[in-house]
Amino acid sequence: MKAPVAEQRSLLDLQAADTRLAQLGHKAKTLPQQKRLDELAAQMSEVSHRHAAVRGELEDAELEISRVESDVEVVAARLKRDRDRLQLSSSAKDIQGLGHEITSLEKRRSDLEDIELAVMERLDDINARLAVVTEELGIFTAECDELVVSRDASLAEIDHERAGVQVSRDLIAAGVSDELLALYNRQRERYGIGAALLTRGISMGSNVKLHESDLAKIRQAAPDDVVLDPDSSYILVRTEESGL
Repeated sequence: MKAPVAEQRSLLDLQAADTRLAQLGHKAKTLPQQKRLDELAAQMSEVSHRHAAVRGELEDAELEISRVESDVEVVAARLKRDRDRLQLSSSAKDIQGLGHEITSLEKRRSDLEDIELAVMERLDDINARLAVVTEELGIFTAECDELVVSRDASLAEIDHERAGVQVSRDLIAAGVSDELLALYNRQRERYGIGAALLTRGISMGSNVKLHESDLAKIRQAAPDDVVLDPDSSYILVRTEESGL
């Protein structure tokens, strides 16, 4: 393939733009804020599960205390009813029966009050543990919020620079023939580099000095011949510094 020397040399600017775009893409994917956010996501997932578990304990305990309080109210109401009946009754048999029932109800109320006290103590423990895990979750959430703001600001800067580089890249590419540009793009997709400078016999794409036999073939090429690196197959751009 042949191409004007100026077009071949413009490939170096095109490669520089593509290299910078690749660097910016890598930078966007490897931001330290995102790395920390990924770490926090795992930590927050574990804390969130613990928070949900403690919340479940709390809901169960609150439901239990509600049932116990309801049972206490029922027992208290029956006690009041039986005591009222006891005061009005003149039957020895009724009085004896009511006495037994009152004794049983008082025992039941005492047992329920003991259960209520135990559940309330458990509630205190659960609430204390919930406060700790809620605070832990809040700390992680606050850090995440700060990191997201910082990450988004960094991404905005990267996107701004990337947009500028892309405009420059498009302008450079517009000055390159379709055939040469297609070859450059194809080689870049295959080898990661589309074009590199040959300076003092060294290919700057690999920083390796070419063999004399390869250099001899390149010397024989016309200035407008498109030359490929003998090892990596990207386009070698020749200038006065090529040492030919």
